[in-house]
Amino acid sequence: MNTTEVKGNWNEKKGKLLQEFAILTDNDLMFLKGKKDEMLGRLQIKLGKTKEELQRIIAAL
Repeated sequence: MNTTEVKGNWNEKKGKLLQEFAILTDNDLMFLKGKKDEMLGRLQIKLGKTKEELQRIIAAL
């Protein structure tokens, strides 16, 4: 999978997350190379979910 495909998939999932969790902002879901754990940490705090729960939610989208 190339970078364009990854970005396209993430943008689609990001839109679905924003619809499902109105408390989230675009900044919360900013996916920067090498910053995945930082982003998941922000989501854990905002949503009160574990890292594993978040990964299941994102994978199910």
